[in-house]
Amino acid sequence: MSLLGLVNIVLMVLLLLLLFYMQKKHVSFSKRVFAALGLGIAFGLILQLIYGADSVVLSESISWYNIVGNGYVKFLQMIVMPLVFISIVSAFTKMKLANNIGKISVLILGILVGTTAISALVGIGTTVAFDLEAFQIEAGEAEQARGEALDQRSADLQGKSFPDQILDLLPANPFLDFTGARSTSTIAVVIFAAFIGIAFLGVRRKDPENAEMFSKIIDAVYSIIMRVVTLILRLTPYGVLAIMTRVTATSDYGAIYKLGKFVVASYVALLIVFGIHLLLLSFAGLNPITYLKKVFPVLTFAFTSRTSAGTLPLNIKAQTKDLGVPEGIANFAGSFGLSIGQNGCAGVYPAMLAVMIAPTVGINPLNPTFILTVVAIVAISSFGVAGVGGGATFAAILVLSALDLPVALAGLLISVEPLIDMGRTALNVSGSMTAGVLTSKITKDLDTETYANPTQQLGA
Repeated sequence: MSLLGLVNIVLMVLLLLLLFYMQKKHVSFSKRVFAALGLGIAFGLILQLIYGADSVVLSESISWYNIVGNGYVKFLQMIVMPLVFISIVSAFTKMKLANNIGKISVLILGILVGTTAISALVGIGTTVAFDLEAFQIEAGEAEQARGEALDQRSADLQGKSFPDQILDLLPANPFLDFTGARSTSTIAVVIFAAFIGIAFLGVRRKDPENAEMFSKIIDAVYSIIMRVVTLILRLTPYGVLAIMTRVTATSDYGAIYKLGKFVVASYVALLIVFGIHLLLLSFAGLNPITYLKKVFPVLTFAFTSRTSAGTLPLNIKAQTKDLGVPEGIANFAGSFGLSIGQNGCAGVYPAMLAVMIAPTVGINPLNPTFILTVVAIVAISSFGVAGVGGGATFAAILVLSALDLPVALAGLLISVEPLIDMGRTALNVSGSMTAGVLTSKITKDLDTETYANPTQQLGA
């Protein structure tokens, strides 16, 4: 290791110790996350300014920073599948939710898919307002290579009929899906857990004694899993610091500047949809500012990590501890939101691409029929989009293929894809939390005192 690399590592350790000192001084969790975000941005920019994004010293330093950043993400991913499974099953074992499971599921799915359709409209409107077209982007070697890869992936998907794609969602081997081996593993685990839950309801009617024993076992396992979640969440500020340092130190700011118009348009669309989330909460009689303050740490991690699945533990904990959502509803909203109705990745992004690419094949993107078709296809294809890196690409391929548009042109934004994906992921997570809060409010299960309480418990 070079001397400069060692100095960079020491500086990171000092910043981590600063966050630890703040924790010992009982600085609130959200303030520590915000501090980590700011420190990471500043430190990353300084590193790139000194060494350059492609320097060997920076690469060497980042590989050590990844022990903290990527290590934290791996811990979260470690708990995702167990949490999804036990969360869904425990939702059925809770008497009140079990008696209302159909209504709750319909409400959550309706909000997720409905807001995704709205997101598509926002994406279309923003693209038109900014006059974005694929013609405006110059394709280099990286873009052409990306386009070829997307074409190949599209060909693989088109080789499967729609019924085959539905079959891919089903858990033929739940133990395989627990490993996350397939892109549809998350929704497969949800389906398997739902079968277990429905079976429990049947057993409870015929054999209450065994059902009660099973319920206690599930409650005990759920308590242990959530304790593991709490232990991992305490590491959030450290993970955010390391991840944000890497992002800002290695970003290609030249490409971002060159495609600044597309980046700005994307974030305008994402912010508009986030504003719609806040409006929906306002219409439900809830203070949107309170929501914003309490979910900030969760959205910060989603933004930096770019993984909706990895954010699930924070998502559920924030809903239950800070927003007053019952555990069962929070579990459903968080788990369903991983694969269904992702507002950013499955809503805004593919709709923007469709409008940008349509003129290249002579289609008027302002044609009402085209707009309605895009919205309908986006809503339908939002089922089964994986909540991990690459989910937006998968959604874009589905939408563009269904519209018979050239998929390869989606590769034109590869240089700014990571930056845009950060905002998309944060919006996905906000969408699932909004669905949980609104569903709880509609069913009159929301603990409004907890929601209004200014004290956060997420990092407890």
